[in-house]
Amino acid sequence: MTRFNLHHQDCLSGMQRLADNSIDVVVTSPPYNLGVRYSKFSDRQDRAGYLQWCKAWAAEIARLLKRNGSFFLNIGAAPSNPMFPHELILQLRDLFVLQNTIHWIKSISIEEKNGEVISRGHFKPISSGRFLNDCHEYIFHLTLEGNSPVDRLALGVPYQDKTNIARWSHTRGRDRRCRGNTWFIPYQTIQRRKTERPHPATFPIELAQSCIKLHGVADGLVMLDPFLGIGNSAIAAQRCGIAKFIGFEIDEDYFAEAERRIASTNSVG
Repeated sequence: MTRFNLHHQDCLSGMQRLADNSIDVVVTSPPYNLGVRYSKFSDRQDRAGYLQWCKAWAAEIARLLKRNGSFFLNIGAAPSNPMFPHELILQLRDLFVLQNTIHWIKSISIEEKNGEVISRGHFKPISSGRFLNDCHEYIFHLTLEGNSPVDRLALGVPYQDKTNIARWSHTRGRDRRCRGNTWFIPYQTIQRRKTERPHPATFPIELAQSCIKLHGVADGLVMLDPFLGIGNSAIAAQRCGIAKFIGFEIDEDYFAEAERRIASTNSVG
């Protein structure tokens, strides 16, 4: 059973009370400063002030993270502001090494050999004479030294060409290869946003689970999400068997919803 340590509190002041080198894995998605309508938080700060704020909470994560720990940072961009995720990563480069860049694909269309086009997933359409619909976000895998081990095959997929199994010695006869850095994880279809997904910018539980599995599931892991939202990362931690989960959320409504959802999941389990 996962032990939950949840705090209705600003993450900066909350993380300052945690011990150095005490966290194995961090999965989080902070406000993007793109004007998202949160119920309490203002998502329209000046650019320099926002980046400075990000560096402050990221410095706390760097202090808390164990030497071989993993920090998975989910960040999106607006079509009119495509440089934002990269500016943020540059701001953090003296704290972390960017070990992997993962592309979270929310919607994709594939043309089959017979010419049929298959579309999967969901996206927010825009009407523009300049920009394309934005169908993906970034997951930056940050570590302290750039050499944290990962479980590449935890998210593995079968080989399309089965002759590769015998041809390549590293397969060891297994029909399973590294998925790579493009993850197609669609949102679940919902009917009522207010009751089923009462948060304007949450990621799917499956995304957080994938991050945890890539880091590697082991006994005694401690996970942190400084921007808990409605608790999707906490539910992912529970599903993966994380020993202890620590979460911070400043909004009382989102925090209450996270507690309710976690309690509901616990009762079902």
